[in-house]
Amino acid sequence: MSTAMEKSLESRLQQLKCHFTWNLIAGDESLDEFEDKVFNKDEFQNSECKATMCNILAYVMHRRGQNKAALECLEKAEHFIQQQHPDQAEIRSVVTWGNYAWVYYHMDQLEKAQAYLDKVRQVCEKFSSPYRIESPELDCEEGWARLKCTQNQNERVKVCFEKALEKDPKNPEFTSGWAISNYRLDNWPARQNAVDSLKQAIRLSPNSPYVKVLLALKLEMMHENQGKALVEEALREAPGATDVLRSAAKFYYKTHDEDRAIQLLRKALEFLPNNAYMHYYIGCFYRSKVLQIGSTRETAWDGNREKLLELAIKHLRKAEETKEMLEHSCSYLAGLYAMAKQYEEADYYFQKEFKKELTPGLKQLLHLQYGNFQFFQMKCEDKAIHHYMEGVKIAQKTKPKEKMASKLQRIAERRHSENKSDPMALHIMAFLQEFNKESQRAAKDSERGLDSERPVLSASLHEEGNEE
Repeated sequence: MSTAMEKSLESRLQQLKCHFTWNLIAGDESLDEFEDKVFNKDEFQNSECKATMCNILAYVMHRRGQNKAALECLEKAEHFIQQQHPDQAEIRSVVTWGNYAWVYYHMDQLEKAQAYLDKVRQVCEKFSSPYRIESPELDCEEGWARLKCTQNQNERVKVCFEKALEKDPKNPEFTSGWAISNYRLDNWPARQNAVDSLKQAIRLSPNSPYVKVLLALKLEMMHENQGKALVEEALREAPGATDVLRSAAKFYYKTHDEDRAIQLLRKALEFLPNNAYMHYYIGCFYRSKVLQIGSTRETAWDGNREKLLELAIKHLRKAEETKEMLEHSCSYLAGLYAMAKQYEEADYYFQKEFKKELTPGLKQLLHLQYGNFQFFQMKCEDKAIHHYMEGVKIAQKTKPKEKMASKLQRIAERRHSENKSDPMALHIMAFLQEFNKESQRAAKDSERGLDSERPVLSASLHEEGNEE
């Protein structure tokens, strides 16, 4: 094929509606991050739309240079379309054929690429268009793909499903997609339109277990006591669906039933044994139980605490070993090891957390946690002072910063009362004096409207160690 014909072929490929033209990967996102988000991190597995998942996987395989595997995924997509939509197989296959054309084009098998372009054209010409048509089924497919792959395009996802619903307003699949996109756009506070769209989706498709759990979560946000019945109904309908199990676990965690949440995540883990996020959440829930026991200080719980510590550490370690850089995973492990009096392991995970790229607020929190560890567990006051100071130096107003300044003040006062010429006490006092001056200047600037308001990060959820 001549260069001119090849360029003409590429021009036609660009007109297609398919994963190769939807720009699903964000500009600053690596392929590893994209794949992890789509197939591991995202709760929603789109289990009912198997062809969609096969198409996305084919796109990933191609991007990895595994075109043979990509073609195998597209074959599976065709099979699922025939199985799930036999009466709409032709129109539903247009996206998959477009993906075939792109893969063959990149394999330099241009005749096969042209053959799939011809298949697309034969369908499109029925609608008086060469390669691109407006079709509710194609809008739906784009909506599912974007819902699964993109995090910041929920408005666009909603538009895709709204376009589909304009042509077929009672379609259960289109309504479910529209309701899920509404749910994602309406995180907090829960508004009635999101609840109504979820209820409408369930009316049109009563066997929508994932949508039922989303509705339960919204109702829980609104403090309405109807969620539990919906969640249990969804679990009966889809006992092995990992997205239902994961979202149901979220519901029970939010309603303070960690045991039920852990039970559901353990069941999901049977289907996804190496999923880092599953282990992470199970570990976090066990950690929450450990912290609850610590706060109640009930001696009757002492025998259980060691077992819970062990389970929390086990799952968080598995999560960290499977996928490093999960948020808080190392600091959580460090705190748990400190509780278990395994100080060498605790220090190892603290150092690992320090190596991560953290926001200023999280860096302050980590300095507070590590300072507490050095002060209370390791009995190394000098190292604790160093980390409290490093945290206070970070120019962001947070509760951890206030706590570190307060701890430094108490340390300085104690040391000064014991020895009026203690150099460390004098150093801390001078440091805090300068810190207070800067804080006063910042407050004045804020009053003048020169300083933008900053969010205050709560340390109470994450701070490890005892109070002085």
